[in-house]
Amino acid sequence: MKNSVLFSVLMCCLLTSIPSLAANLDVNIAENKPYTLVNHGEDLVKVQRIQDTSNTLEGAFTKTSRPCPPFCVNPLNIEEGVATVAELEVVNFMETAMNSGNGIMIDARSPSWHEKGTIPGSINIPFTVFEKSADDPELVEVLERLGAKQRDDVSVVMRSLEKVGLFNGNEKTDRWDFSEARQLLLWCNGPWCGQSPRAIHALVSLGYPAEKLYYYRGGMQMWQSLGLSTVIPSDISSYASK
Repeated sequence: MKNSVLFSVLMCCLLTSIPSLAANLDVNIAENKPYTLVNHGEDLVKVQRIQDTSNTLEGAFTKTSRPCPPFCVNPLNIEEGVATVAELEVVNFMETAMNSGNGIMIDARSPSWHEKGTIPGSINIPFTVFEKSADDPELVEVLERLGAKQRDDVSVVMRSLEKVGLFNGNEKTDRWDFSEARQLLLWCNGPWCGQSPRAIHALVSLGYPAEKLYYYRGGMQMWQSLGLSTVIPSDISSYASK
């Protein structure tokens, strides 16, 4: 708790000083925002764009065409109530929801993709975890780490009241109470990648409130195309800290 408070104070001080530093970089994230800072595991990582204006992409994310199915272009809105976001909203999520402890950014890709590089601040929870059986211990553990609480012995009367909108009933199911669950921003490899959409569909099916979910459709392909920072997570835990 003490480290979390110190980190929040440090972030506040550093972020308020960012506008005055804009002139130091030629390639900013946005006007008057040269970079931002995000906590990645135990490390404080600077997120900025590559300053070399002649830089080009290399590797898998230079490809324009992949077989469809399964690599089909995703719609802008993949689930009712789930907001689709772009890069500046991702940065804002880092500075607000994640900084306050109310948000988690999830790299929903398979571990082999995650190990090659990820967006700073992300934790890797593969989409397949969210698609497990409702009783699967791994799924239960992950939902609890995200702030959901299992429910026991909820009376029929109480559930009836919740189902008509009372007592935050829209954030509860027969099994789970999501009223204190974190905001989640999920992403994968890009507009053609189905891994984070599948994770979001599964979460909504479990009862996770759609308004607490965000979909970064651009994913790693757009993130890298803008020259934004990535990290190799080889020494960072895959799941959220207990």
